[in-house]
Amino acid sequence: MATIKKYDLSGKEVGVVDIEEGLLAKGANSQMIKDYLIALRANARQWSASTKTRAEVAHSGQKPHPQKGTGRARQGYLGSPQYKGGGRVGGPRPKFDQHVRINQKEKRAAIRHLLAEKIQNEQLLILQDVALKEPKTQKVAQFLKKCALEGRRILFLGDKSAPIFMKSMRNIPKTEFQLMIKASGYDIAKPQRVVVFEAAVEQLMEILKS
Repeated sequence: MATIKKYDLSGKEVGVVDIEEGLLAKGANSQMIKDYLIALRANARQWSASTKTRAEVAHSGQKPHPQKGTGRARQGYLGSPQYKGGGRVGGPRPKFDQHVRINQKEKRAAIRHLLAEKIQNEQLLILQDVALKEPKTQKVAQFLKKCALEGRRILFLGDKSAPIFMKSMRNIPKTEFQLMIKASGYDIAKPQRVVVFEAAVEQLMEILKS
């Protein structure tokens, strides 16, 4: 039986949540996770970079200088790549659809594996339900300090948008908030610690059971 420590906003440990060992069975191998993360990063690209070739730049067809009599190398066009403002050779061009298809079964297995890994390495903890009436950055900073999370890359996972809490943490570097159901494997793999809101624990269990 594995356990996840639960803290309140003051950083005090208030209990633990038990996790069955069977839920932490890793159903994905390292190659599957690597392919999934690479696909996520590739799909995040815009593929919109574009440069003009010498045929597309706006230049007249006038020769830079006479063909003969100047002692200089012959040149035929001001839009050639060797001139400032000329076309680019081998520059980026708009590409066809580069979207990488992600198998949904493998996606779920990778996310489940990464969450299980965080739990087994004690890199995931639970934050007791937060009832902030107004944004208080100092309270979130105090929580991070008490839990030895200060200066680390932290991901907060919740069950719904928490505007007051998000305003309280937005000035703290290396912190990010994401909905549990929308978190990708890259979101989970990137931070050094994951903090799950108590209200999202049920969703966490459902992901581990999937």
